[in-house]
Amino acid sequence: MFSFAYPQYLYLLLLLPVVALLFWWGRAARRRNLVTYGRPERVAELAPDVSPYKPWAKLGLELLLLALLIVVLARPRAGASKTQTTVHGIEVMVALDVSNSMNASSTDNHQDISRLQRAKLLVQKMMETFKDDKVGLIVFAGNAYMRMPMTSDLSSAKLFLSDITTNIVPTQGTAIGGAVALAAQSFSQSKKSQKTIIVITDGENFEDDAVGAAHQAAKQGIQVNVIGVGSTEGGAIPMGNGAFLLDDDGVPVTTRLNEKMAQEIAASGKGVYINGGASDAVQTLRETLEKLAKTDLATVTFNRHDEQFPVFTAIAIVVLIALILLLERKNPWLDRYNFFTRNRQ
Repeated sequence: MFSFAYPQYLYLLLLLPVVALLFWWGRAARRRNLVTYGRPERVAELAPDVSPYKPWAKLGLELLLLALLIVVLARPRAGASKTQTTVHGIEVMVALDVSNSMNASSTDNHQDISRLQRAKLLVQKMMETFKDDKVGLIVFAGNAYMRMPMTSDLSSAKLFLSDITTNIVPTQGTAIGGAVALAAQSFSQSKKSQKTIIVITDGENFEDDAVGAAHQAAKQGIQVNVIGVGSTEGGAIPMGNGAFLLDDDGVPVTTRLNEKMAQEIAASGKGVYINGGASDAVQTLRETLEKLAKTDLATVTFNRHDEQFPVFTAIAIVVLIALILLLERKNPWLDRYNFFTRNRQ
């Protein structure tokens, strides 16, 4: 069965009669202009090497070349056979901290990008390193919420990531343990697939036992890695319109990256802690994930077609060479032959 991968490009074939019509109109205008110089047969005698047929032959080749290029663009295919392939990878659940403290600067410079912005950049770069892995997304503050279930559609995952803000959750606070527990429950039921949780946070946990939750996940065979974002020197939490979060005494609240807590969570979850401000943070995480054994996540069935565009490309090249060699004037060596009468006069 013959088909095209992009049949919509075949509409470009409608250009062929338009080009032919424009050429005919141009030739007709040329003939009308020649009449002003004298009778056509007399004018023709003044240019004996001009062939009246070569321009039309050249037009035919040009139209054929254009048609072939359009067909190549539409990607012709012949035949189809069902093919199965197995996808190998790991399951990754990202738990992203969206508490108000994530609005603070990610560095000692209070004008630098926020911790949440840096966290989203890290997740995006991390997804770009995934191939056949599955990924899910959880956001958490005072409670944890499923943002995107486990999927292999990384394009959709990036869309879900793009519009995350600290206003996306109704309850503020920081419950890392709840996020780890929800993530552990959100993986597939397959006991063979390798599973890992990546918590991205500033490490300030005020709600629950994050270390205990990471330990329970590790007992289930789920590795818990932690990426810390923020400055250990601390900074104020912007609330918009130039204002900052204040405590009960009216003093700006200072939030700091709690690396000790983040490291304890990672150690309890048999994972690694990575400082998100490091230039090689994503590379270090990728190397950590590469150590996990990849398993069969899914079997994909698709139709494999025999591509035919190389044949049309080869014909187009031959036509192009013929166009280059074809001259619009008469060929002198053909003048010795008379193809239409028995005797030349």
